[in-house]
Amino acid sequence: MAPAVCGTLLGLAMYASGLCAVSGAAFLYHDYCVIGAGPAGLQAAYFLQRAGRDYVVFERSHAPGSFFALYPRHRKLISINKQYTGKSNSEFNLRHDWNSLLSHDRRLLFRRYSRDFFPNADTMVRYLEDFASLLKLRVQYNTAIIHVTLEKNERAWNGHYFLLTDQDRKNYKCSSLLVAAGTWVPNVVNFPGSEYVEGYETVSVNPEDFTGQTVLILGRGNSAFETAENILGVTNFIHMVSRSRVRLSWATHYVGDLRAINNGLLDTYQLKSLDGLLEGDLEDLAIVKDKKGKLHITLRFYLENRNISAGIDSITLPQDELDNFATRAPYDRVIRCLGWKFDFSIYNRSLRMMPGKGNIKKYPQIKPSYESRGTRGLFVLGTASHSVDFRKSAGGFIHGFRYTTRAVHRLLENRHHGVPWPSTVYPITQLTNSIIKRVNEASGLYQMFSVLADIILLRENATAFEYLEEYPVGVLAELEMQTGRKARSGLFVIIMEYGRNFSGADKDVFYYNRAVGEAQHAWQSNFLHPVIYYYKHLPTEREMRLHPPDWPLPRPNAIHHIVEDFLTDWTAPNAHILPLRRFLENCLGTDLRNFFAESCFLFAFTHQKLPPSCQQGYIRMQGLLGSQELRQHAVQAGLLQDYTPTDLSGDKPPDSHHGSQEHLTRDHGIPLRPLQHLVNAKDEL
Repeated sequence: MAPAVCGTLLGLAMYASGLCAVSGAAFLYHDYCVIGAGPAGLQAAYFLQRAGRDYVVFERSHAPGSFFALYPRHRKLISINKQYTGKSNSEFNLRHDWNSLLSHDRRLLFRRYSRDFFPNADTMVRYLEDFASLLKLRVQYNTAIIHVTLEKNERAWNGHYFLLTDQDRKNYKCSSLLVAAGTWVPNVVNFPGSEYVEGYETVSVNPEDFTGQTVLILGRGNSAFETAENILGVTNFIHMVSRSRVRLSWATHYVGDLRAINNGLLDTYQLKSLDGLLEGDLEDLAIVKDKKGKLHITLRFYLENRNISAGIDSITLPQDELDNFATRAPYDRVIRCLGWKFDFSIYNRSLRMMPGKGNIKKYPQIKPSYESRGTRGLFVLGTASHSVDFRKSAGGFIHGFRYTTRAVHRLLENRHHGVPWPSTVYPITQLTNSIIKRVNEASGLYQMFSVLADIILLRENATAFEYLEEYPVGVLAELEMQTGRKARSGLFVIIMEYGRNFSGADKDVFYYNRAVGEAQHAWQSNFLHPVIYYYKHLPTEREMRLHPPDWPLPRPNAIHHIVEDFLTDWTAPNAHILPLRRFLENCLGTDLRNFFAESCFLFAFTHQKLPPSCQQGYIRMQGLLGSQELRQHAVQAGLLQDYTPTDLSGDKPPDSHHGSQEHLTRDHGIPLRPLQHLVNAKDEL
């Protein structure tokens, strides 16, 4: 056994999921490696475990959720934990539960851990620990992956293996790599004097440490305002500077913008209580410290060709030329609150893990399928995958990426294990009902608006359809390859959207008559509402690339907006259901209503093509079986005459065996009054 080869070692170490020798180094093999045991990593582990896959999760800390053990610094989460919705539907309730991960275990709903609307971060840590332990997820703690590279191999799933090395120089090999490490490296801006700046990750959270001080905060996100909120009542004043104006989440509909719970400083600024906001490029700033330890703000170009060490007296400050310069007052402390970015340092150049451009440079470049643009088989999950929908949807937050993680798992199941995307086949008569049910209940569509969509694949002759849930619309052109399902006869795409011209930094979202209530004006709906796209053929890659700006999809053959609803309850017969049914009928060229047998009988004489309900029921003699209860209900409703025989002798009990047989025989043929109005009522639902 001395000359050990990979195949021999695999046979001897099956208990360890495989051990291979490569260039003298031993690699512990798993089909799937997951980096990070935060919410996204645990969610991926759950789906892999339920599918019976070979996987391992690497976590650098001693417990899951290490990010939440530190942040937010002031411990209050801004993710909604709504206890009551007035409904018992668990899928609907997840629309308003922004913290729970998806699982089959009802104990693992976050509302069982906290009753606070904005819960404490320590509760999230405890929740994630229970999620990992109760579900017995395979997490390897105290394992920090410090290097990832590739090994080319034609026999591997993706043409290569991923080789991982931890802090103890132990080596691991996997066929598919799921990166769920989040964004945890602090964003730092370097400028003259930046060494005097304290970081959000280390600054004191005790308000007493700021008593009577003047503070400048760099940044304008939730971490900046959270910090300001904590010390607002004890400081002389707080100034906040950032490169762009503050964006309010209720105005932009983006959950990552400033939340109302943190915006107390906006009140004190606008009501002129000393605090204030400024905009400016942080890289143009400079900080100079005087002999008393006070920090003075100046501009970088004032320091060019100047000797800072010579003292502040030799340096020109802006107020020397402009005596009302906004930040002329010295500060006691300057705090950096600029958020985090992805850690690219551990990935070898062979993986081509490149940062995005512009506003998404803090995230790695990935496709709409969440697969790396540089390496096949490498998927990015969780917060780090937010480049797909940055400032558009909720993919950077638990209530969004729990669904995108499930979508990635389904893509992997089809690609590597031949398990097609889950679907359900229904007769075409159930089309309207299926759509209405989903838009009123589905949480994935609701939270990942404009990103995840339900797909309805029509069968030949539109007699039936196949329903796929929560597919990434960015890879709609690849649907057949990614799902294992065929789209030969057309398809509908059901997605949730906001009005395109409603929200934004310069929009008044509270303007009068902002709501649209009439079905004929549904396309002008401003708030979140369902939109149905109809395509006769699956869009091509080129059509996807050239789709109109601000549209999630290419122009369809037909489109229908279900008018927005104040209660987000799209069940109104005239405003919601009837226009939808007529749209579907126009697309399919058929009648989707259900008819009684007599109506079908009349249709057979007057129509060349019978409605699907008649084809599937009446023509096949699959009518409604009569019963005594149905007869009594019909008599009471006036639809039937009372044919119950009168027993004149009084000797035969009404419930005798013989009488029951006669009733049973008669119940198979129930004479009905003519229902001509059902044929003529075109508006019947």
